[in-house]
Amino acid sequence: MKQLILIFLLILIRLTGFGQYATEIVVDKEGNGDFLSIQAALNATKAFPEKHITIFIKKGIYREKVMIYSWNNNLTLKGEHKDSTIIRWGDHFKKMNLGRNSTFHTYTLKVQANDVSIQNLTIENEAGAVGQAIALHLEGDRIQVENCTINGNQDTLYMAGEGSRQYFQNCNISGTTDFIFGEATVVFSSCNIISKSNSYITAASTPKTQPYGLTFIDCKLTKINEGVTKVYLGRPWRSYAKTVFINCELGEHIVPSGWDNWGSREKEMTAFYGEYGSTGRGAGKKRVQWSHQLTKLQASDYTMSKIFNDWTP
Repeated sequence: MKQLILIFLLILIRLTGFGQYATEIVVDKEGNGDFLSIQAALNATKAFPEKHITIFIKKGIYREKVMIYSWNNNLTLKGEHKDSTIIRWGDHFKKMNLGRNSTFHTYTLKVQANDVSIQNLTIENEAGAVGQAIALHLEGDRIQVENCTINGNQDTLYMAGEGSRQYFQNCNISGTTDFIFGEATVVFSSCNIISKSNSYITAASTPKTQPYGLTFIDCKLTKINEGVTKVYLGRPWRSYAKTVFINCELGEHIVPSGWDNWGSREKEMTAFYGEYGSTGRGAGKKRVQWSHQLTKLQASDYTMSKIFNDWTP
């Protein structure tokens, strides 16, 4: 009888052991952690974990193309320091050579999972001014990006996933043409939006049934140098694009008309572009007639609880 009890206890201990997994993982390219690369750490994490997993990345330049798969949910990717913990890659449209949709293969970091937090990192696409080249590609729901720098040129930041909700706080985002684009519901809070050339900042593709698109709150729009003098707040990638700036400081590089219709008069009737409380030399009263200067009452609809519904970042 005692022997049977002992066997039972051994089996129970073994089964309990199978349920255990690491929730704190360290990546260090110098070899003083659990893994040398970010992707290796991600590949080793438990799929669909019940407990939150944090991958801490020590300072260094990590030259790798990183994928956070859909099963890597409930995860934090945390750098040691924003300015010195860098994920860098250099794919671009022509390099991929995968047809008309090659843009979506160019990411440096792609997030397919829900409930992911990215903190204290620089994410770069170093391809240069060679066409579409995504640095950060988000598809999951309830994604938070905090205290990060996202660098690129054309199409730097792609926020995908119809109905997906994503939140950026205290981030620096730089690029040239349409460098913040996509169909997700996104809030940018206290971010620096840095234009590198005369072009367009946003290109939303908000679905018709989605009440909010890209919302910028308390952000600062700046330029990289004095040569940047003609930048539009946005243009509609798809017909029902929605982009709104609330209490943002706009630099002198923002054109008086503010918005462009991407060559489509029809989109003027369906897109929703608005501002409230804009300040700075780029804040003007000569915006295109089909855009909106929101009233205080209208602006009150742009709160975190209303935009994100039942999710609080």
